[in-house]
Amino acid sequence: MKRRIFLSLLLSFLWLGLTVSAQDKTYNTPSLENKDAWTLVLFPDTQTYVKFKRNQPIVDLMVNWVEEHISTLNIKLVLHVGDLVEHNALVNPDGIVGNQTGTQQWEAISRSFSTLDTKLPVIATTGNHDFGIANIENRQTFYNKYFPIEKNHHNKEMIREVALDEDGMPNLTNALYEFIAPDEKKFLILVLEFAPREANLQWAIEVVNQEKYLDHKVILLVHSYLDSNSDHIETENYPITDGNYGKAIWEKLVKPSKNIQMVFSGHIGAADQKRGHVGFRTDTNAGGKKVHQMTFNAQAMGGGWHGNGGDGWLRLLEFQGNHVSVRTFSPLFAISPSTRHLAWGSDAYAAFTFDLD
Repeated sequence: MKRRIFLSLLLSFLWLGLTVSAQDKTYNTPSLENKDAWTLVLFPDTQTYVKFKRNQPIVDLMVNWVEEHISTLNIKLVLHVGDLVEHNALVNPDGIVGNQTGTQQWEAISRSFSTLDTKLPVIATTGNHDFGIANIENRQTFYNKYFPIEKNHHNKEMIREVALDEDGMPNLTNALYEFIAPDEKKFLILVLEFAPREANLQWAIEVVNQEKYLDHKVILLVHSYLDSNSDHIETENYPITDGNYGKAIWEKLVKPSKNIQMVFSGHIGAADQKRGHVGFRTDTNAGGKKVHQMTFNAQAMGGGWHGNGGDGWLRLLEFQGNHVSVRTFSPLFAISPSTRHLAWGSDAYAAFTFDLD
């Protein structure tokens, strides 16, 4: 009897060992494809991570993973596609769609990214949930309070232009940053508020067309832009009536430009459907340059709208000169040998390349 139990346990351990070994064979430790390349990390909407207290440590895990791989991946820039929080100013969460107030959510995401404040620039745009009370009932946001320009000294050194709000005061929801890559290529990160108002869209048009910026490669960072069919979003049903969505942004700003070459956005999602969170298309601007437009989100992965917040997914963009390799990676899955075989996105829309002009 004892012999039979021993053999059974031995076989179980051998099976477990073989399973873990097989899983490990499908896992590649994150590394640069080209030793001379550098990496841009793109964060999806983080709203579902911070609206539940139980999910907030996952954002910490994602940020800490970035910090740990700054050297390994030569990470130089972190961008966020908006909807940092689920509720900008909610004071009475019901415990169902969230159990943290707006203040608690802003404090959580600001605290998480503070890990990188002395190490890397972290530039975010604002989404619909970053305004109003719960979902852009108005244009008021606490973004500037929790992400002031002084918070991250890299951002402070890189900022070049800031639009004025309706009170005539500088507002970081519409701003321009200059980034010089390790290979000396010049980039601009143009940040626009959710569904930018006409005045701010006109400001952006004037800014990127200044003579001193025409030799820069511009990255437009805006929240709502492409749908899951990779079509430009024409309109959405929000209380605001003064917004420009994807199609208008393309037609008024991006297409007429000569230097906007990338557009990054988030916003869209479908419960536990990876394909419903992403979009990608390439068009040509007035300068004859290709414009690569990429939407990346994950907020309803990992259990839907009230799940774990998005399974920890990040986008890693490796810049090898003008060649860009895009990979999708989850530090949450990678942390354990039993799940790390799931850590790399393997679908065509999760791992692909494009080339800049």
